[in-house]
Amino acid sequence: MEILILAGGLSHERDVSVRSGRRVQEALRDGGHDVVVRDVDTELIPTLQEHPGRVVWPLLHGSSGEDGSIQGLLELLGVPYVGTAAKAARAAWVKPIAKSIYSRSGIATPDYVTLPQSLFREVGAEKVLDAVVERFGLPLVVKPARGGSALGVSIVTERAELPRAMVHCFAYGDTALIERAIEGTEVAVSVVGSGDDARALIPVEISCEGAYDYDARYNPGRVEYFAPARLAPEKLSAVADAAVAVHRVLGLKDLSRIDTIVDADGTPYVLDVNVAPGMTETSLFPQAAEAAGFSLSALYGEIAAGAATSA
Repeated sequence: MEILILAGGLSHERDVSVRSGRRVQEALRDGGHDVVVRDVDTELIPTLQEHPGRVVWPLLHGSSGEDGSIQGLLELLGVPYVGTAAKAARAAWVKPIAKSIYSRSGIATPDYVTLPQSLFREVGAEKVLDAVVERFGLPLVVKPARGGSALGVSIVTERAELPRAMVHCFAYGDTALIERAIEGTEVAVSVVGSGDDARALIPVEISCEGAYDYDARYNPGRVEYFAPARLAPEKLSAVADAAVAVHRVLGLKDLSRIDTIVDADGTPYVLDVNVAPGMTETSLFPQAAEAAGFSLSALYGEIAAGAATSA
């Protein structure tokens, strides 16, 4: 196949996107495909129009790549592409909206509140933060309502840490999602396929000293991964089932990664949904695929071929 990978963009996750694009390009070329990687710029539309037979694989992490924008453009142009359609991507990108959708299906997610930065100025930051602690207790997780790669995320164990966490969060977006921290095992489940054909890859456990932040995710050495996760078989099955259920109820397509915490009782709490999961050398999707016995070149080729035939 002829495949055009879109990587780069202007989000905070540009560097990760570039690395993901190169890794997927290498794997697809190993499978015999004709693969080009390019950034998003003013020549993108003419390029797409000049090569109507190409399948596009958007590996743009962060805004425009995961919020439905690039997907909407590709749909407008009638270009076949890998991944979730624009409408579903928009819902998955906004964490509170995604949570409200899949929680209605009985899928567990930590209790949370969504607060815009403007509210803190209007009613007083300290009073708002006092109310948050009174409602949810400690520890808490503070994160932007949109975004990925753990940018702007803080774990708060003491009330005095909250103001700094809010400032850090608002550096990456104007709305904060504050949720109760769940104690347990952090597990990422990658999902491939669509609808009834969606299936989970091997759940990957993340063992990290300190927060599993941006530095830990993309710089080898700080994190130890276990594939499969060190959980009892019934817990592994439960977290895989939860991930597939989220993928289906949100209408995701081709591939996704669902991030969870599995508590001591074995309940998987869904934290985040990724419609364009990272594909770098330390990323969880390729680790899960290889642990399941897949050749990355074969799996990525299968994903691209499915996008071409379903267009």
